[in-house]
Amino acid sequence: MADNAENTLIAEPRTLVGSRPAGRLRREGKVPAVMYGLETATSNVTVPSRELNHILAGESGANTLITLRLDGEEHLALARQIQRHPTRGDLLHVDFIRVRRDVAVAAEIPVHLAGEPEGVRDGGILEQLVFTLSIEAKPEDIPPGVEADVSALNIGDQLRIADLRLPPGVVVQQEPDELVVQVIVPRVVEEPEAEEAEEGEEVEGEAPEGEEGEAAPAAEGGEGGEAAAPSDESSES
Repeated sequence: MADNAENTLIAEPRTLVGSRPAGRLRREGKVPAVMYGLETATSNVTVPSRELNHILAGESGANTLITLRLDGEEHLALARQIQRHPTRGDLLHVDFIRVRRDVAVAAEIPVHLAGEPEGVRDGGILEQLVFTLSIEAKPEDIPPGVEADVSALNIGDQLRIADLRLPPGVVVQQEPDELVVQVIVPRVVEEPEAEEAEEGEEVEGEAPEGEEGEAAPAAEGGEGGEAAAPSDESSES
């Protein structure tokens, strides 16, 4: 498959490392990066921030094959360990992993749900448990995602990884019986019912009476019905 010109970046060698030089590069519209893999030495480079953002925003995201042109040579790579500013979202640093077209690599792809389940129309709740798949495939065989059709699911039905349809050449690295999505019965929270007072239960605010209707005597060892406080010796341990 021919390289897409839109996925080609001009990389420049980066000699200065550290937070201050990296900050200057970012202000110039460049992203500090490293490139390694395929048993070659690690190279410190920079790439244009705007062009890289455009590539990563595409359908395949970080699984898009990128051609890096560095010092007159071309390197096929995938973007990994993408670091962004926590609030602005600006690219801070990227690792580029060199790859070969004929060698499988590890990747993560999203799971997209398609359709409205029959069980949801009957009052059930759709619950998704797996949102990404860990796969291995040749770089050009990595799909942008996998679609799970849930329209036929009734209440109590489930889809597992083994039920997903993946393109040829894609191997899932998770257990085939792992649950991806299911339609469950809504959980109903019942209010506890007030318990009726049992026969002979003491009524709040009334003192217990003796057999003749007189007030019961105070507890032995104290006044006014209060138990005697423990002595100093018994309270210390």
